[in-house]
Amino acid sequence: MNAPSAQLHLEIRDAVVRALATRRPLLHHLNADTSWLLQIPRPASAIKHGSRVYYNILIDPWFVGGQSDVARWFSQQFHATESAVKSVAEVEELARQIEILAGGLRLGRKENMKGAEQQTLIDAVAISHEFTDHCHKETLLEVHPDVPVFATELAAKLITSFAHFRTVLTTPTFTAEAPDWRDYSLLPLPSWLSISRLTAPKDALFYHSALLITFATHPFLPTTPKKRSSLSIYGDGNDYEPTSSSSASEAAECVVYTPHGISHTALTPIALADPPLHTLAFLHGLHDVSIGAAQQLNLGAKNGLQAQRMLRAKYWVATHDEVKKGGGMISWFLKRKIWTLEDALKEARKEAVADGGDVVMGGGGREEFEDVRFEDVGNGESRVLE
Repeated sequence: MNAPSAQLHLEIRDAVVRALATRRPLLHHLNADTSWLLQIPRPASAIKHGSRVYYNILIDPWFVGGQSDVARWFSQQFHATESAVKSVAEVEELARQIEILAGGLRLGRKENMKGAEQQTLIDAVAISHEFTDHCHKETLLEVHPDVPVFATELAAKLITSFAHFRTVLTTPTFTAEAPDWRDYSLLPLPSWLSISRLTAPKDALFYHSALLITFATHPFLPTTPKKRSSLSIYGDGNDYEPTSSSSASEAAECVVYTPHGISHTALTPIALADPPLHTLAFLHGLHDVSIGAAQQLNLGAKNGLQAQRMLRAKYWVATHDEVKKGGGMISWFLKRKIWTLEDALKEARKEAVADGGDVVMGGGGREEFEDVRFEDVGNGESRVLE
């Protein structure tokens, strides 16, 4: 490596180290579709000298090979873009390198890790659906069997049938009737973290549901902001203000992951959470995908706008928008409309004007969606969620 290259390498490394020093969550897109690694910084009280900095959650891993639901003649798909990460071993190496840069591990030393940590740096796997582009057997079998898996009911049954993992738990449903996120922290999760899901009442197959990953690791969360009560793009003027008897110090952050999209009304439990929840990241695709006119698959950007208005997430990250190579009968009927966020906003403004309404203007005359940090995190890219 020549001198300029070495200098550039050092500058990049220093920039990464500075970013990791913020001790904020990291989000890694492992393929072009909807496989993610979420790294949550452990609270200071949970980090002992020489222990790991991050708690690592692997979400819907599918890296290589095909996936088929029902039968190959019915539906089969392959990644159109080669996955940046091609194995669970590469996920492990990514997590290890991040730990080294963050100061949680010493290069070449394993004696500061105990038990299963010597075999894996993945702390949990979260599966959103039983469909094999989310619950991919061949990829899951690469994960160490000591890693706990949190999956929806049908996915949990399928994964249990693999006879590979020692712990497979059904993800509980977060509801407004039980608004304390800490009640959903099932062992072996640490007490400062919970994995649950949100469902829509009329969604019998839970196709349009969401994973809710909640964590209390940020020492200085702001107080819960009030909801706007004026008319918005999709609003009817009946917004609410969440109330909480808990102190702001008990508030937590959450990541909402909904690869097919979820109705905005199903997100109400987050707004009513007690202690309060602040949505850090909202993972929802832009593409509108359906099977003819009969079945809506991915709800797309227009639904995402409705949901974002409810969540007011700091980051909106696109997911599950890869146009995969496919075959089988179902491919004959698939319809896909590719939206951009800008196009969805323009359409929303037109609809609002046609309905005799207007777009809400926020502080300083800015539209309410102007401050959304929409992040197109590409295949193999990462973001620090500041």
